[in-house]
Amino acid sequence: MEAVGAAQGRKLAGNWGVIVVLAVVLVVRLPFLNQAVQGDDFYYLAGAQHAQIDPLHPHHARYVFGGAEVSMQGHPHPPLNAWILAGLLALAGDIREVPFHAAYMAFSLAAALSMWSLARRFSPRPLLATLLFLAVPAFVVNGNSFEADLPLLAFWMASAALFVRAVDEGSRPWLAGAALGLALAALAAYQSVLLAPVLAVYLWSRRRGWGLGWLALFTGPLVLAAWQLCERLSTGEMPLAVAAGYFQAYGFQSLSNKLKNAAALTGHTAWLIFPVLAAAAFRPAGRWPWIASLAAAAGAAFADPHPLFWASVGIGVLVIASAASHARNGNDCDTRFLSAWVLIFFAGALALFFAGSARYLLPMAAPVALAASRRLKPRPAWLAAGVGLQLALSLCLSLVNYQHWDGYREFARQLKGDTETRRVWINGEWGLRFYVESDGGLPLVRGQAVRPGEVVVSSELAFPVEFTTGGGVLTPSLEREISSTLPLRLTGLGARSAYSTVSLGLRPFDIHSGPIDRLRASLVLEHKPALSYLPMDAPEADQQIVSGIYQLEGGRYRWMAGRAVVLLKNPGQPSALEVALYIPPQSPARRVTLLLDEKPVAQQLFQGSGSFTLVSAPLTPLTESPVVAILVDRTFAVPGDQRELGVILAAAGFKPAP
Repeated sequence: MEAVGAAQGRKLAGNWGVIVVLAVVLVVRLPFLNQAVQGDDFYYLAGAQHAQIDPLHPHHARYVFGGAEVSMQGHPHPPLNAWILAGLLALAGDIREVPFHAAYMAFSLAAALSMWSLARRFSPRPLLATLLFLAVPAFVVNGNSFEADLPLLAFWMASAALFVRAVDEGSRPWLAGAALGLALAALAAYQSVLLAPVLAVYLWSRRRGWGLGWLALFTGPLVLAAWQLCERLSTGEMPLAVAAGYFQAYGFQSLSNKLKNAAALTGHTAWLIFPVLAAAAFRPAGRWPWIASLAAAAGAAFADPHPLFWASVGIGVLVIASAASHARNGNDCDTRFLSAWVLIFFAGALALFFAGSARYLLPMAAPVALAASRRLKPRPAWLAAGVGLQLALSLCLSLVNYQHWDGYREFARQLKGDTETRRVWINGEWGLRFYVESDGGLPLVRGQAVRPGEVVVSSELAFPVEFTTGGGVLTPSLEREISSTLPLRLTGLGARSAYSTVSLGLRPFDIHSGPIDRLRASLVLEHKPALSYLPMDAPEADQQIVSGIYQLEGGRYRWMAGRAVVLLKNPGQPSALEVALYIPPQSPARRVTLLLDEKPVAQQLFQGSGSFTLVSAPLTPLTESPVVAILVDRTFAVPGDQRELGVILAAAGFKPAP
């Protein structure tokens, strides 16, 4: 009878635990159901829209990214998330924030219940361990997006929970479920391949002779390989090859980015659970981990002296060092498995990623929370306090995030009058791009010539690109500053946060009260050219450059593309058209042609690099504002620089005949 009573008590406790877990998921999701489109949502939604006409190839969508048209075939995620969004789009008929977020809440629930299953298996405090997992900032914040992180986490956690149960019970049905989860995780993200070695550690320690278990671990890699092969056969290109080309072109995997990525991910590790709790749970017994932690913190202080960065790096090193120690010297298989999970995923993250985003570490949150709950078993109050502090911080960060992206949505609503009556260009990415483009706006490409009467919507934060006004002047018509009621920043002007990308800083988040972004809608007004001879460093240059000429460099010169166009003032007398240029040694350009109002007036073939002047015969322009075009025969590109480069211009214009 006592045994039956104990079993009933455990079942009742388990039921209440599930209710608490589900309630916490609702608490962190329901307030943000109307979350605006954010971050990389735009690109996944573009894939979903393309899937309406090409369901098997959602990643064959093309869009402008960073000022250049690209193919989504090079996107760093397989197509599962685009397929999910495509299904929702087909059902809803349009992209709608509330029903889409309500549907995506299923992934949060699946991840939470899977964590509950693992916690009951590995933790003496299963509820607290699960709540630690649910309080992770990246889970709370990024679970309100349409990016692939939560689908990946859901299938990763489900695969792990099902596989552990299958191994423990020697169950084929549970193993089949795990294999399905592994397949779906593989189609959600490439980093899912790290799940195979993680689960292999558990299989080796518990049931190493189980052949079916070993076969199941190959499911993810085989699914990825099959998808790559199908794409190669149907389109002639493998997505990984396209992605590798973009990585090379944009310099994503440069040594500088990799070092920043490593520093940021180490700092984010400290915030998988509240850092004070992490320091208490993972404090090492020996002195060498402490020495490594202090050395890492001291080194980090040279990169950024703010304690939010170097203290996070120091605690992150403690967590990793503790995992390394327990993987090698753990006193039981479960401890070694959880430690191996941390080490394998963290090492893989250092190798695979380049942007250092906090969301990358979501699959590592479970073993950290489980290990902390095991080591602090005698101190449940500490664990509860850690949950409370971390959850409060995460909700505050979610509020800041909501206010940021909602600012773009509201700005786009204010612009509807312009988008309905004028051509509107968007100079920015993310949610701003989505909402303005949804109303009929067009994305700017690098070097775009915007004409008088058109509107340019610009963001100071969202990676604006260079463009020209085609002889017009930008006149602000609407401006807005996006801020937050809380002095916390995931990103922002002046904030040095690596929460989303190391391109803006290295801190796990930032404490900052400045604006998140400044938005501006500017009308291009017609402006007559003031100069007949235009030095590239002249104050009037930006108003007289029409297209194909980039920003001023070195205070005196500008690179041009294959074709450059400027607007000049009529000199009022017969004058020679002259261009002063420099052909760098790396440029393949040799033939330069001058056109006046689209008619060739001069051409010369140069034999090598150096400074040159190309001069036409005296000309009499027939228009008040003649248009001069400069053409070169060949261009080149530099890795990490997306511009088309021809030659360097110093000046162009009319010089009166002697």
